[in-house]
Amino acid sequence: MLGKIIKGVGGFYYVHSGGSVFECHAKGGFRNTKEKPMVGDMVEMVEVPDSEKECTGQILRILPRKNALLRPPVSNVDQAVLVFSVKNPAPSFPLIDRFLLHLMVREIPCLLFFNKMDLLEEESGEERDFLQSVKENYSGAGIPVYFFQGNKEKEEEKIRPLLKGKTSVFSGPSGVGKSTMINLLLGEEKMETGSLSEKILRGKNTTRHAEFFALDEDSYVLDTPGFTSLFPPEISPENLRFFYPEFEEYRQFCHYNSCVHIGERKIDCAVKRAVSEGKIPSLRYESYKKLYEELVSELSLIHI
Repeated sequence: MLGKIIKGVGGFYYVHSGGSVFECHAKGGFRNTKEKPMVGDMVEMVEVPDSEKECTGQILRILPRKNALLRPPVSNVDQAVLVFSVKNPAPSFPLIDRFLLHLMVREIPCLLFFNKMDLLEEESGEERDFLQSVKENYSGAGIPVYFFQGNKEKEEEKIRPLLKGKTSVFSGPSGVGKSTMINLLLGEEKMETGSLSEKILRGKNTTRHAEFFALDEDSYVLDTPGFTSLFPPEISPENLRFFYPEFEEYRQFCHYNSCVHIGERKIDCAVKRAVSEGKIPSLRYESYKKLYEELVSELSLIHI
């Protein structure tokens, strides 16, 4: 039979198949091939009766993976859901863009959720200004943006259709409400939630290991504390510009083919001119500059 690994703990793999979850060992042959099952893998398994346990089995074969992430260590991801809060903690756009780099390298589609909308003061225009800036910031990059309160039951009706028929990885900083949102979708307290530190307005990571939860037979969600803070090895200062889709329309008009849109004069750089004319959001460009400088700094440390 075929199934999906939804959790791996202590050498056991838990496989969801036909509405049941089987506790499985991987067959010994995996040690010889150095192939190790990952959470998210589709596998061929056989049920092995056990007098002391129900639903036990053995994994015989791992089906080909369409993608895989190292942190979190999961495979066959259909989409990532990046969750940030509008306040407490405030969103970091360079951090969002760093997460997006990991997804773009792996060609994994992304949804961007902003949570805790109830903390903004609509009467002061704060909510309107924030929504407008975020929409402008990411519309040119082709990233769908959604706004939620996250702890309201009516929000489930808006979120669930976005996840239907997909394996979705939820990621983002601690304290933004990822686990609360997933618990809302599951209808029970599957994920541990944490409170914010009053001193630094940040949360503690409550996710202990990678585990998928089934919303239905073909829809899965996973909560993770985030991607590795390191840049993907495929990213360099020279090619970072290619991962900003909103630059594409203007790059061809730069005077130099090697233009990285940082130190060049505005007269020679069409991207810089587009930023000054409001055609490319300044927040996205400033985030690009920050990531470029961090890449250059990391590279210089390697060569010391």
